[in-house]
Amino acid sequence: MRIVFFGSASIGFPVLEALLAGAQDDVVAVVTQPDRPAGRKQQLTPCPVKLFAQERGLPVLSPEKVKESLPELAQLNADLFVVVAYGQYIPQSVLTLPAHGAINLHPSLLPRYRGSSPIQWALANGDTATGVTILYVSEKMDAGDIILQREIPIDPEATSFTLEPVLAEAGAQLLMEAVEQIRAGTVQRHPQDDAAAIEVRKLTKEDGRLDWTQPADVLRNRIRGFTPWPGCFCEMPDGQRLKVLRVAVEAQSGLPGDILDVSGAGLLVAAGEGALRLLDVQPAGKKVMDGASYLRGYPLAPGMSLA
Repeated sequence: MRIVFFGSASIGFPVLEALLAGAQDDVVAVVTQPDRPAGRKQQLTPCPVKLFAQERGLPVLSPEKVKESLPELAQLNADLFVVVAYGQYIPQSVLTLPAHGAINLHPSLLPRYRGSSPIQWALANGDTATGVTILYVSEKMDAGDIILQREIPIDPEATSFTLEPVLAEAGAQLLMEAVEQIRAGTVQRHPQDDAAAIEVRKLTKEDGRLDWTQPADVLRNRIRGFTPWPGCFCEMPDGQRLKVLRVAVEAQSGLPGDILDVSGAGLLVAAGEGALRLLDVQPAGKKVMDGASYLRGYPLAPGMSLA
């Protein structure tokens, strides 16, 4: 089949690699987001998928709105569109171009966690398993008919940074199974139960602020889910922001936010229930360091409070 790949984030790399490795299909173009300002100098920078595609000599389209490329997409005579973390709404006028429609890899067990941050919220909510879904793209986000699903256990120490590549690899394998079914004419569609849908919103930097009145295990899950983005943080007694990357829950108690211990592997801070030992942190303007190293460089004492 003639396939056009739509994607912008690195989670799409395994899928694109699998499509390129397939002997029966031809990736005729890649559609990505336009170059965006990045870094301190805000220089226009291509997204990871665009660089990946260019390195492999693939034609690339980067429209501000995908409907702007409707004529070029129509001329490609594609049989199938494959969409992975494209980051842009695809209108029906585009979805109807390929003979076999458009399919999407979504990193959750739909209809659970429809939206732009399913990996992060699965971890933040303390789920012990998640998965990948291959579905048809519809006008409503992540609501199309399901083709295949596969459940994946979540490692208790996983963060969104470590879980994403696991789901990407599993998703690439499952997507290739779906492509084979489409080619063979054996694909089956399973409508989603909209009543069971859980919608998740896009994350903001403020989602990373730690609320010490919450239980310690809830805070730990949020740190796992929101590392590396948006990153969890608190404010030290001197008002400086401290980024928290890895913690352990301990069965101690105190007023939420109060420092209980300044020895050992890191700062121990009371939560609404239990306490958190801050094992890996990043002070403002500094590199990531382990909690013990942080304690050696900053004068703190039990009874001080974090915000």
